[in-house]
Amino acid sequence: MSDITTNPKKSPKEKIDPAILKVALILVFGALAPLFDSTMINVAIKTLTSDLHSSVAVIQWVVTGYVLTMGMAIPVSGWAVNRFGGKKVYLFSLALFMAGSVLCSLSWNPGSLIGFRLLQGIGAGILIPTMQTVLVQNTGGRNIGRIISIISIPTLLGPILGPVLGGVILDSLGWRFIFYVNIPITLVAGLLAWRGIPADEPSTRKQSLDLTGLLLLSPAFAILIYGISQISTGAGLTSSQVAIPLAIGLILMAAFIVYALRTHIEPLLDLRLFQSRIFSASNLTVFLAGMVMNGALLLLPLYYQQVRGESVLYTGLMLIPQGIGMLLTRSWIGNLSDRIGSRIIVVLSLLVTIAATLPFAFAGTDTNLILLAVALVVRGSALNGLLIPVMVSAYIGLRKDQIPHASISMKICQTIGGAFGAAILATVIQHQLSGPSAHNPGAVASAYDTAFWWSIGFAVIALLPALMLPSRHSSSLTPKG
Repeated sequence: MSDITTNPKKSPKEKIDPAILKVALILVFGALAPLFDSTMINVAIKTLTSDLHSSVAVIQWVVTGYVLTMGMAIPVSGWAVNRFGGKKVYLFSLALFMAGSVLCSLSWNPGSLIGFRLLQGIGAGILIPTMQTVLVQNTGGRNIGRIISIISIPTLLGPILGPVLGGVILDSLGWRFIFYVNIPITLVAGLLAWRGIPADEPSTRKQSLDLTGLLLLSPAFAILIYGISQISTGAGLTSSQVAIPLAIGLILMAAFIVYALRTHIEPLLDLRLFQSRIFSASNLTVFLAGMVMNGALLLLPLYYQQVRGESVLYTGLMLIPQGIGMLLTRSWIGNLSDRIGSRIIVVLSLLVTIAATLPFAFAGTDTNLILLAVALVVRGSALNGLLIPVMVSAYIGLRKDQIPHASISMKICQTIGGAFGAAILATVIQHQLSGPSAHNPGAVASAYDTAFWWSIGFAVIALLPALMLPSRHSSSLTPKG
């Protein structure tokens, strides 16, 4: 089977194959539902607590349960694509997510809503990495950067526009419509995928499901995410709520690593890919980029709400400049990644991200909103350079059957990094506001300034693995094994 490689000397004017572009747009449309849904539900917690006569602690499992089952399903996607083919798996995951959306819209109490969200989470966990795998496999190694820039649209816009759409829906239609809107999107996406995505042949090797690996890796991932998420609820690292899940998750992860390196069957996640310096550097960079991006996604809306006193809807509008910045450079970054490698793009993007975060590290209760909006545009324009080029480098030299493993690995690293970054920054804010001055506006602003400095620190640390990413001269390396 031929290797999937990138050619850094390719002409920048080479056009994307229209057939590949068509597949990319279809897959992106289908991904809109889970990515917008996961952000819209966050603004509905208060409404759900009231309408379903429950507590915030119980309703929070509508979000937590979804994230956990999504995490448990992600490792299965690689095996499923190799075993059944990407198109079939993508259609199945869409159908599963739609079924979960229909059932969520019909929920009658907190328990039923949480249960149906678990089904949604399984569908989303399979769908997102499958979308990425199908596209990279279809490119044959050509124009990967530009293709990834297309499929990253929902990921970039979801956290920005999701809260705004969620606020509008809650104000005018009610919480059930957050799930109703998924139904036509998934139906149309399924029809387009069935007719527009070419049938692909599964791997000639009939790979059996690695049950031992599944029983180790999926719970490890989910339990780690849960333990990390408990940090942001106010529990300390030494509390049983955090320490026990983290210990169990790390033990299971270590057990999977030992098992995967010694087993004679094909493991759920091929760890031999990490023998490549480029692949390892790409995953570590994605982990740290997740901390940078998700940490700020926590801080920015909270700054506008708790320091500036803005509503949820107005806060969403204040964050739109960051989305504009993302759209401005998305295509350009993708094209550049195909031509010059990822190292210089990621390093420069991290430096720009640091510079654009500085205004928030000095912001107070009355900082000029135009200055902050400009900073968000610049910051958004740099965020594309933290993920797109790194994802391109991660696929360098991989065979078709190795691509699902890379997609799983990158998704796991990005998710854990994002959860870890958000948890650390939430802890920083709580620690800063633990004293008697917690309700003083100046103290609240100072707490967020400190947290933004921590976010800048994450970006500085991310520069280290970024320097190990490939330049144009090393982009032909192939991982061992």
